[in-house]
Amino acid sequence: MTTRRHRIGWLLLAAAAAALFARTRTKGHLPTGRSQRNTHVAKLGVAVGANYAGTAARKVFANAERRIELNQERELRTAEAVAERLGNMKGALMKLGQMASYLDEALPGPLREALAQLQSNAPPMSAELAAQVIERDLGARPEQLFVQWDPQPIAAASIGQVHRAVVLDPATGQERAVAVKVQYPGVAEAVEADLRNANLLGMVLQQGFGGLNPDDMVAEIKERLVEELDYRLEARNQQLFADFYRGHPFIHVPEVLPTFSSAHVITSELVDGCTWQQMLQWSQPEKDRVGEVLFRFVFRSLYGLHAFNGDPHPGNYLFHRDGRITFLDFGLVKHFSDEEMATFIAMVRTAAFEHDVSGFRAVVERAGMLRPGCPSPDAEVGTYFSQFYEAVSDDHEVTWSSDYASRIVRHTFDRTSPIAQYATVPKAFVFIQRINLGLYALLGELQATGNYRRIAEELWPFVAGPPSTGLAVSEQPWLAHARRDGGPQ
Repeated sequence: MTTRRHRIGWLLLAAAAAALFARTRTKGHLPTGRSQRNTHVAKLGVAVGANYAGTAARKVFANAERRIELNQERELRTAEAVAERLGNMKGALMKLGQMASYLDEALPGPLREALAQLQSNAPPMSAELAAQVIERDLGARPEQLFVQWDPQPIAAASIGQVHRAVVLDPATGQERAVAVKVQYPGVAEAVEADLRNANLLGMVLQQGFGGLNPDDMVAEIKERLVEELDYRLEARNQQLFADFYRGHPFIHVPEVLPTFSSAHVITSELVDGCTWQQMLQWSQPEKDRVGEVLFRFVFRSLYGLHAFNGDPHPGNYLFHRDGRITFLDFGLVKHFSDEEMATFIAMVRTAAFEHDVSGFRAVVERAGMLRPGCPSPDAEVGTYFSQFYEAVSDDHEVTWSSDYASRIVRHTFDRTSPIAQYATVPKAFVFIQRINLGLYALLGELQATGNYRRIAEELWPFVAGPPSTGLAVSEQPWLAHARRDGGPQ
């Protein structure tokens, strides 16, 4: 008989296979349009290009360690090569595989290992191809545009790669070390193939989950993936978070330099720090602090900004020994309406704070997560849907575990319950479930310990409890200032 673990593994394998192998293999072409804006910026670089001795920006630029060693033999040198390679092994839907690789330790070992390669195995494009993207968008080649430019990328991801550079900041007239993210010119074709296969993913999920209506889920995935292609939108989202958290004692979001950014290029302040794997070697109290910061960032953003960064990938954080965390990559940001936020708040209030199972059932039915007519009693419905709130339901210290995160995933994928035949995932819940599952997996890997009920009560807008940890105390001056400016309540 097939075990629950194997059912989950085969389902995720089918979904990953759909994204990996069922693509239409299309060839891409370099876009012909060329932006004329910001050509004056090139003159800034030329004017100071010969005079760059001993600045702090160059010191950071010259001495910082490369995070990823990239083999030139793997470089993609044309847009056609990018489209074909990404269409075959990367692309945007592979974020499902990235998440699955660190989300559920119950997955079969070979499948986990194969999916884990998707976290960092993106091929880089050649220096010349990156230069062409910058010239087309910003009106000058990078050697003219920037005071200093490193043609070798320091990181490669699913739709773009990052280079180090030094700019003359138009706002201050000072030199500044920056990270320049350049989008692969053929990635739109790869994402187009992904979007065609999103419907296939919906059919695969529906076969496994009898009550699931995949239409909203597929529509939400498509919308978010298309948004990721627009670096102007990503830059606005990143700056939204940077503005919100400016001056925060332990949350940092790099500032965007709009003059050096465009539809396919984002330039932001360069930040150096420890990777996730390096941070895992720290002491347990330091990892406990990391867990608390991650938790506070997710839910402070949700309740304060009505938005969150929907890509809880370990590669999107840089860790600092003073306790700060820098948050990167805002391509997959979800914004929520007041009505959607009211639903989320009502769910957590009835499930975790009031323990009102009948009230909770009414909320999930109004939200569309449970179709009316489910014969299961309220208590069973509450148990089925409220596992996400387990760590914050009672006032006591908890230690997060990988087993807890995996258990929630297994529960989510287990359709043997009669409630499952009436349950589905409305559009607003697609990525909030992803951030919850991803956050819980990371907290489990950290084995983070703390009283997360009290931390949650600080963040829940219907409680707004007093500070319960040292981090909370250090946050109070920032919070008071933000509230005066109309920020988080």
